[in-house]
Amino acid sequence: MSELAYLTSASSTTSSFERHTLQTLRRLSLVILGFAAGVTHCTPLLAQHPQPTPAVLRTKVVENLPKWLKQYNVPSVSVAYIANGKLVWTAVAGEQSPGVPANDKTLYNIASLTKPIVAETILRMASQGKLQLDEPIYPYWVDPDVKDNPWNKLLTPRLCLSHQTGFANWRRMTNNVLTFNFQPGTQSHYSGEGYFYAARFAQNKMQEPFDQLVQQYVLGPLGMKDTSFTTQDWFSGRLAKPYGKNGFMEPQLTSTWNAADLVHTTVTDYARFVISVMNKEALSPDIAAQRLAITRDWVPDDGRKQVCAHEPPGTACHLSAGMGLGWQIIVHNGVMIVDHSGSDDGAHTYAFFVPAKHLGAVIFTNGENGPKVIGEIVRILYPDPVYGETVSH
Repeated sequence: MSELAYLTSASSTTSSFERHTLQTLRRLSLVILGFAAGVTHCTPLLAQHPQPTPAVLRTKVVENLPKWLKQYNVPSVSVAYIANGKLVWTAVAGEQSPGVPANDKTLYNIASLTKPIVAETILRMASQGKLQLDEPIYPYWVDPDVKDNPWNKLLTPRLCLSHQTGFANWRRMTNNVLTFNFQPGTQSHYSGEGYFYAARFAQNKMQEPFDQLVQQYVLGPLGMKDTSFTTQDWFSGRLAKPYGKNGFMEPQLTSTWNAADLVHTTVTDYARFVISVMNKEALSPDIAAQRLAITRDWVPDDGRKQVCAHEPPGTACHLSAGMGLGWQIIVHNGVMIVDHSGSDDGAHTYAFFVPAKHLGAVIFTNGENGPKVIGEIVRILYPDPVYGETVSH
């Protein structure tokens, strides 16, 4: 299958983040079929204009949140905005559950935004020499399903964190048997199973439960007291109930750690995490650089040319996108944007940051149509006409 064919063939069984990634790249590659009016009229790129002040951005967002929640039938949204490397404001609107207003202490299931936390834990351990990103996993963990396949000896933490394991997103997609769909390290395919594989490796090597490793290396040092991989007593009265086509649903909770999903946290706690990542805290310079290096550029050449056709005349145009370690990396005209999304039934989340500009945002929703609200917010907070159109509609 060609790269372009792969990018445009997302099925109903793909993961939420993979759907976002495929949607992102599809929009980039098919932009000629219908971009936003601002782009078709050659609106200059964001890099050519000053960023609005945080106060102005907050006013725009707060004014519009109630309208967007009603328009898209989403119960609540929580937003944290980062400027100059610091959390400068939060905005919350709507209900976390029937009759209960959301606030900045509301706990959301962040779905696949769990993965950057898992990746950060392993990267911090590697920076301290506790493990190596390129060491074989098999001496510490071999899934019984692949024990007879010699490719299991090729797996490393790096391949897991950059979605190069060869596994489907979940083994239920391969008849409930973990299977290699390609040789590890030769292609990219989003996989929650890969993150579980890396977490089990770290747990077995350190002989300590993985959620305790997360607490030791990430949550504790960052003071993330409102974040947990498992259900806690202090969840009571604070949970954002997911909202689907038939209304509110009971939250998904777990008593065991999950390396790819189901972490509950607040928008302020996760913003604290994003700031730490953006500031390269607790990582060696080499590993910090590797985290934001694109593993495999998956934007097809024809898509790149189509995007460039919409830049202002005389403007240089460069575009790359692919997975780093724990995050998706997009480089648009020399500006790097780092992001990740999360999605479960009735819950959608998003985080992005721009390292060179020291800005970013975290957006949590508890509605099936949350991506529509997220897209509206991102287009205000970071009005790059190309990136904004890739986020969600």
